Amino acid sequence: MTVGTKLHQTISQLKSCAGNLQGFALDTDDPQAKQMFTSASQQLDQIVQQVNARTNYVEQQEPTYKMGQMAQQAAQQQQQQQQQQQRQQTTQTMHQPQQRKQQARPRDGR
Repeated sequence: MTVGTKLHQTISQLKSCAGNLQGFALDTDDPQAKQMFTSASQQLDQIVQQVNARTNYVEQQEPTYKMGQMAQQAAQQQQQQQQQQQRQQTTQTMHQPQQRKQQARPRDGR
């Protein structure tokens, strides 16, 4: 695996983590937790920009580190799949307590 590939994978993972944190911020009602998740997500966005800049520099200096278009698309698809899985897990987690409450209610109205 080349340095370029590793850098692009790292960027994809960082973006995925930032997306997860944004999702947590949206899911919570606690103002302090919401602020913490939002702040952490913004910090990761800044790190992504810095790593992107470094990746561009490395690829300009050493063209052999440059990823091909297909590899970039694969990394993006992997990131999208991870984000979709996180959203599905969040949605399932949000609906589970409601389902349990509905199951716990007696049917005869007592």
